[in-house]
Amino acid sequence: MTDNEQLRASALAFRDLHVPGRPLVLANAWDAVSARIVEEAGAAAVATTSAGLAWALGAADGDRLDRDDALAAVARITAVVRVPVSADIENGYAAEAKGVGDTVRAVLAAGAVGVNIEDALYGEGAGPLRPVAEQAERIAVARAAADAAGVPLFVNARVDTFLRGAGGVGESLERAGAFLAAGADGVFVPGITDPAIVKALVEGVDGPLNILVGPGAPSVGELAALGVARISTGSSMAAAVHGLVRRAARELLDTGTYGGLTGGFDYAGLNALMGRAG
Repeated sequence: MTDNEQLRASALAFRDLHVPGRPLVLANAWDAVSARIVEEAGAAAVATTSAGLAWALGAADGDRLDRDDALAAVARITAVVRVPVSADIENGYAAEAKGVGDTVRAVLAAGAVGVNIEDALYGEGAGPLRPVAEQAERIAVARAAADAAGVPLFVNARVDTFLRGAGGVGESLERAGAFLAAGADGVFVPGITDPAIVKALVEGVDGPLNILVGPGAPSVGELAALGVARISTGSSMAAAVHGLVRRAARELLDTGTYGGLTGGFDYAGLNALMGRAG
């Protein structure tokens, strides 16, 4: 099987994991070792978190990471896992729509078979969200680039209405419909976990719905019962790990004790896990 055939097979397998009521559950990773641990835990796929990845590479989240650096990290992840990988590419790492196509080609070259593309805008004077028509064009370019490569890349269109305080259910459904019509395969609406709102989105979105979860959110089972097709932890796992580092470091420096280091992955086990990677 050629590399392109393997990529296509992985993309089809990843697509099939998006089932309303039996959701794909993603514990988002940010580097090779976190991805390998997630896979070893039994995950059917691995997705990156752009925030966690940016932090690991010495940058802040929010459209500040260099595309080459980001996709080099994605390539390191795909090299150590056997399950499909989806890459969070923020706004496409491109100022113009044409550049999103270049990014998608680089994503495929890195071995990933899915992308998240967000509609939030960053920078001084920017509105909270990109205009619908502009974002739809960027999604259409991503779709065309993947189709030209012969890979059914799963394009997950992120709708940041709730996250950025830029609208409610109606605005979210309007954007979701335009993005699906442009070639997106699924819709990701972070910032809400209220069951009534989630249900309204499930019923109104003509495609798989992705919900962002964290402490206090409904359980996977509860979201599955609402018809959610994909559940992501986003940056929360990376943040939890970094919180552990801060607590353990403060304990070590303030009291000279090591209680915060208990419960960690043992050296031999982690070394063996990475030795079997890929």
